[in-house]
Amino acid sequence: MTRIYLSAPHMGGLEEEFVSQAFRSNWLSSVGPNIDGFEQEFEAVVGIRAVALSSGTAALHLALRLVGVSTGEEVFCPTLTFVASANPVRYLGGEPVFLDSERDSWNLDPNVLEDALRRSRKRPKAVVVVHLFGQTANLDPIISLCDRYGVPLVEDAAEALGATYKGRPAGTFGAVSVFSFNGNKIITTTGGGILATRNTAWLDKARFWSQQARDPGVAYEHSEMGFNYRMSNVLAGIGRGQLKMLDERVRQRRTIAFRYRDAFAHVDGMDFMPQAPWGLHTNWLSCFLVDEVRIGCSRDHIIQSLAARDIEARPIWKPMHKQRLYATARVYGGSVAEDLFERGICLPSSSFLDEETQGRVIDAVLSAVARGRPRARAAGGES
Repeated sequence: MTRIYLSAPHMGGLEEEFVSQAFRSNWLSSVGPNIDGFEQEFEAVVGIRAVALSSGTAALHLALRLVGVSTGEEVFCPTLTFVASANPVRYLGGEPVFLDSERDSWNLDPNVLEDALRRSRKRPKAVVVVHLFGQTANLDPIISLCDRYGVPLVEDAAEALGATYKGRPAGTFGAVSVFSFNGNKIITTTGGGILATRNTAWLDKARFWSQQARDPGVAYEHSEMGFNYRMSNVLAGIGRGQLKMLDERVRQRRTIAFRYRDAFAHVDGMDFMPQAPWGLHTNWLSCFLVDEVRIGCSRDHIIQSLAARDIEARPIWKPMHKQRLYATARVYGGSVAEDLFERGICLPSSSFLDEETQGRVIDAVLSAVARGRPRARAAGGES
């Protein structure tokens, strides 16, 4: 049987025509009609202006530069996230300060943010909010706090394209937002990202920086530091085809997540990731918490058992304050994120996962749980 991956790319067929157009026209570099088309079509879906870049990390690097992060500045960031949400702060010479999660969504806890803003030695240059696994943070109180303290909000929506908060798309609330189209995301350009903002001057500046900050004119003149961060016309063609399938991919991911939820409903200690009431959770990844005491086995036992059957599963993100890279960073709270990491598991969630294949995963999980439980005591005696 073939290996079942955690989240594999799902091509729908439309991508090939856009890529073929790029080859036929010889627009293969970081300019061309697919880039223009992808940006315009993305803007139509999300509702704000966008510039297509080489990765979500590149987008966050430029976003933080736009809001003024530089040497010695602090940036508040959730501790429960992928490392790419924090590393660009260091690229700019700044220091991330990590904040704990809330249990309702696993995202940034507004109460921890308020405490951090009140107690911080100096005002942070930005607050980065990360929307994990396809679900937005509780944005209203976060935005209110950022407004009160005069701190720009940067939205890391790398995992949340298609999600909503109170009817509005994720990535439309911050001063600047970023998205990722890595190969494991809900739609992909195989590698790529987008920076989005309503600030036209910032958008133009980000596009300028992404093309090595080459000044206008025939000669190669440079007065600012730039980067090779523009998306290629070929990859943008993949994105155009993928974007047309976004609603369908969201529907498929949610169907997969709810199949798992229903299959494990009778398993005491296998708890589905919360579906916060404020918006649409795309369930980019299907996540659960494993309670070892109730279920009788550990999260790692389940992951290892699935691996033995050629099924990929993984823990949820390891908190940044527990990483050696950020061992000296300040952190507010952290116990919730640590608990979620210790117990959280991500199951295969590829949008093309059919019921039969998903049944293999479900059977493997149930088998692991059954093998992991201690045998019940015999009535009136010892086991």
